Amino acid sequence: MSTLLGGKPVTVGIDGSDRAIVAARWAASAAAHRHAPMRLLHATGYTEAVAGTLPPAQRLWEQLQRTGDDALELAFRAVREVADVQVEKVLVDDPPARALLKAAQDSRMLVVGGSGHPGAVKGLLVGSLATQLAAHARAPVAVVRGADADRRPERDPVVVGVDGSRLSTDAIAVAFEEAALRSAPLIAVHAWSDADTSQVFGESRMAFDWEPIERSAERLLAEQLAGWGEKYPDVPVRRRVARDRPAHALLAESDCAQLVVVGSRGRGGFRGLLFGSTSQKLIHHAACPVLVVRPAGQFP
Repeated sequence: MSTLLGGKPVTVGIDGSDRAIVAARWAASAAAHRHAPMRLLHATGYTEAVAGTLPPAQRLWEQLQRTGDDALELAFRAVREVADVQVEKVLVDDPPARALLKAAQDSRMLVVGGSGHPGAVKGLLVGSLATQLAAHARAPVAVVRGADADRRPERDPVVVGVDGSRLSTDAIAVAFEEAALRSAPLIAVHAWSDADTSQVFGESRMAFDWEPIERSAERLLAEQLAGWGEKYPDVPVRRRVARDRPAHALLAESDCAQLVVVGSRGRGGFRGLLFGSTSQKLIHHAACPVLVVRPAGQFP
């Protein structure tokens, strides 16, 4: 893959589907905000399709190449309708997951379209692939949810999930940056549940004489947000503490948000975010795009 001028690109996975076009349009706006170039990437999966077949089927390769070229051109035209950014079209023969994970190594952000039907296997960017990318990519991963994701008003808030972990701090940093770039308000959400024993019996609560759980949650949220208002004075911030499971709280907020930002791993209410029910619900059911942040230095 070539390196674009102008710094690391926003890379978008393209598979010819409508959701990929929505993702490309959303990514074009994200790139324009950052004054960054874009990379449209289509992976034919040819090397996987012909595994064990000798010699490779030339007709199949040519057909996949034509299909990929058409998909990239369609996405390119969609991007041009949104923003005047530098765009590179890349066609590779690798399987989608391998190609996108490789591209993430020199990308500012990796963007994929979200599946409208959980469990579906049709198309490139659905189901386990989005989860795999979010869990392993060497860049933040945006899973673009919602048929109107590329047209949502930028006055809608950016939402960030806060759980008190170190990675939560990374997610907060990214969420403030996203809100500032979009001139949008920020909603910081901390969810707790009676079933969450790590919140009930955590060291921080014991140090404060068994203060009520809700008060402890409010204090944790305030501590996590301390200092960010001074760094981003133009970003209005609302704090929300919910007695709910994190997935439910974040899904509810996604109905009126333009973006939800979460860390890939956390503790407390967000433990196992990308490896259990919370991840599946966010990636497959959020009403808006979900941006997954992974910690620097902790890539596989």
